[in-house]
Amino acid sequence: MKPVNEVIDRLGTTIFTVMSAHSVEHGAINLGQGFPDEDGPADVREAAARAVMDGPNQYPPMMGLPALRQAVAAHNSRFYGLDVDWQSQVLVTSGATEALTASLLALLRPGDEAVLIEPVYDSYLPIVELAGAVPRMVRLRPPEWSLPEAELRAAFGPKTKLLVMNSPMNPTGKVFSEAELALIAGLARAHDAYVICDEVYEHLVFSGARHVPLMTLPGMAERTIRIGSAGKTFSLTGWKVGYLTGAAPLIEAVARTHQFVTFTTPPALQAAVAHGLGKDDGYFHGLSGVMERKRDRLVAGLREAGFDVLPGMGTYFAVADFRPLWNGGGDADFAVKLVREARVGSIPVSAFYPQDPPTHMVRFCFCKQDEVLDEAIARLKAFF
Repeated sequence: MKPVNEVIDRLGTTIFTVMSAHSVEHGAINLGQGFPDEDGPADVREAAARAVMDGPNQYPPMMGLPALRQAVAAHNSRFYGLDVDWQSQVLVTSGATEALTASLLALLRPGDEAVLIEPVYDSYLPIVELAGAVPRMVRLRPPEWSLPEAELRAAFGPKTKLLVMNSPMNPTGKVFSEAELALIAGLARAHDAYVICDEVYEHLVFSGARHVPLMTLPGMAERTIRIGSAGKTFSLTGWKVGYLTGAAPLIEAVARTHQFVTFTTPPALQAAVAHGLGKDDGYFHGLSGVMERKRDRLVAGLREAGFDVLPGMGTYFAVADFRPLWNGGGDADFAVKLVREARVGSIPVSAFYPQDPPTHMVRFCFCKQDEVLDEAIARLKAFF
């Protein structure tokens, strides 16, 4: 048999699927894969149900329902002061991963270079390589996860086509500072590079931090693609509804790729997300408040169990250093031991590094019911 694509051939099953399967097998509490255990707002789900029954349920426009694209444009204006033309600057995709895929395939050519920031979400690198581009890695280091200026500058060169950034950042919970954003923007302008901004956790920012889209910085609106996710904003990860905002030429290029990846997204879900984006400010502020309390609940319990928990300002995740508790191997071994013996699932942070990873940290997900978090903490305390 002839070989399959070499990039795909060397990929295994994603760590999130593997650890979730371990959690099921061992009756563990799954604090690994990042999904809430409660469904999103009732009014948003009811809007989807009505849209299914009322129809139409045929192909919606390839770019997305006008109602949702208008809602995304209004959301950009309402929260960030961005003036966006919904007809030419907004595209709806089947989730944020498809948005990333379509964006990277649209912009990269073989031999181009793409700057990626480690720890890196696991889909970024394979997509860059499938496009024939060359990754240039820049590593953030714990515990502060600060962006190293010298290393970032060195990663840019004549072949740099784009940088991918994730803020708030999975798995670290880092929210990039305004100084770090200004550094990235300056390098992008100086090297005529694009920036793809994975901002799916934009409304999950804590402890007084503020999410600032890179697109709002001077000279960046024409070279930035901003990606949002209904799954994260409305705790409806299974719906897979994403949306992109960018300059019209960029969105046009991404749309040409999107039409041959998924073409479109279920219309009833799009209609419901349009309804959701119109919810009052109380919902969005309340979402971050609820998640911050859950973060604090889990972090306090992890520290009581003996973990050294690293600072995090957003997302669904807390990263914990387990060296005070165990030195019997790396993080993959520790995560398997934890799910089998303590019956609590986690994700080894080494999964977010293509090579030479740190191996002393695991990621826990706190977007769970309080009683679930409390039981997980009780199991960890009892185990250690």
